[in-house]
Amino acid sequence: MQKIFYLVLILISAFTCSCFNKKSKPQVISEGQVLFDNYCVGCHNATKSPFTNRKWLFGDDKKEIIKSIQHGRVSYGMPAFSDGLSIQQIDLLADYILSLKEEEKDNSTSLISEVQIIESEVQTFRIDTVVTGLDVPWGMAFLPSGDILISERSGELLIHSKNGQLSKIINPPKVLAKGQGGLLDLKLHPQYNTNGWLYIAYSSPNKHKSNLANTAIMRARLKGNQLVDEEVIFKASPETDKRHHYGCKLEFDKDGYLYFSVGDRGNRDEHPQALDNDCGKIHRIHDDGSIPNDNPFVSSKGAKASIYSYGHRNPQGVCMHPVTGRIWTDEHGPKGGDEINLIEAGKNYGWPLISFGINYNGTTFTSDTAMVGMEQPITYWVPSIAPCGMTFVKGDRYPAWKHNILTGSLRFKYLHRVVLDGEKVIHQEKLLEDIGRLRNVEMGPDGYIYIAIEKPGKILRLMPL
Repeated sequence: MQKIFYLVLILISAFTCSCFNKKSKPQVISEGQVLFDNYCVGCHNATKSPFTNRKWLFGDDKKEIIKSIQHGRVSYGMPAFSDGLSIQQIDLLADYILSLKEEEKDNSTSLISEVQIIESEVQTFRIDTVVTGLDVPWGMAFLPSGDILISERSGELLIHSKNGQLSKIINPPKVLAKGQGGLLDLKLHPQYNTNGWLYIAYSSPNKHKSNLANTAIMRARLKGNQLVDEEVIFKASPETDKRHHYGCKLEFDKDGYLYFSVGDRGNRDEHPQALDNDCGKIHRIHDDGSIPNDNPFVSSKGAKASIYSYGHRNPQGVCMHPVTGRIWTDEHGPKGGDEINLIEAGKNYGWPLISFGINYNGTTFTSDTAMVGMEQPITYWVPSIAPCGMTFVKGDRYPAWKHNILTGSLRFKYLHRVVLDGEKVIHQEKLLEDIGRLRNVEMGPDGYIYIAIEKPGKILRLMPL
């Protein structure tokens, strides 16, 4: 009876919202909107929220918008569209973007709430809101005390106490919080109870040229509300003024090795396939930053010894299978071609020589989806879902989801469930549709699933019923 009551409540709420929408009006789809949906949604999301009441980096007049579309903003990850779109199409797209800035920003929240019981295909659950008042939360680390450490992309490191207080940690690493950069992932050492080491991934600026940056890994300890004993154990090179594709997700395996991702840093044609740089790679190091002597390229002349696999674009999910101990990743493709990969030592995952995607402007950069000596993804998504964060469901609280993969969709704003039979994907399900841009998903030590949503930022917990 309780489930029936909640379902009726949801239907009434949905009907009420649809009937009393104060700005309800017929939808007329313009050619500019069609162009936006085809070429821009992948990066700017389907709600168009980046263009409503926004702070414009390069001016909000039509001339500047056309310039951005034609020539791109390469350092921010925006490609030029002059090769894929005609002058007339660019003009129509600019007009549509200008019309968006006049729209009222949608601050409404999803109909999904704590009162709702959610019936997925095989698991019933509700949502608890654990933390609010955030902006773009990225990493989550669960302390033995019951407190939660949270990294904000802006550079703040926060602690949420078990009694509900949210406060800042003093002395976080200095970050370049531009574009996709900032304070990224967090991970506790497997023996945190005895050594106290916390690992932090972030976009680290050059000491002398602050416009240059790349991904770094620091370890530090918490002393009260302050970081102490800070050590930078990895800094990717080369540094660049581009503001996208940093990676970075951290994961320890059963043997205590630390794996993490570094994106191609916007240099698609040089970094991922070359072993003399750190970009477009999955790395493996010891907990102190030293190099395992069995890393695949440790004896290769000119190669970066920390590289474990290469040919990656921008993996923002790295996790270990709880039974096999093997490392899996999810990875952003271009326009189409997001992937889940099973990582093996020394293997080449093909970017950008093979891909199931195309350029953002609609042109092709490769006609090959497979090539000898390059790995195929376990699965891929067209269109792109923009996967971010990744975990295997562990423990016994969600028996019907056990050992499934969960990843967030930034583009479509839902939680994605992937069912495996061994190393083969046999089923997929969308959960919590329109919950918000889902930045991360983690298993807490209490056995519950936690998800991080951005703008407005919050941490939610899925409570099985």
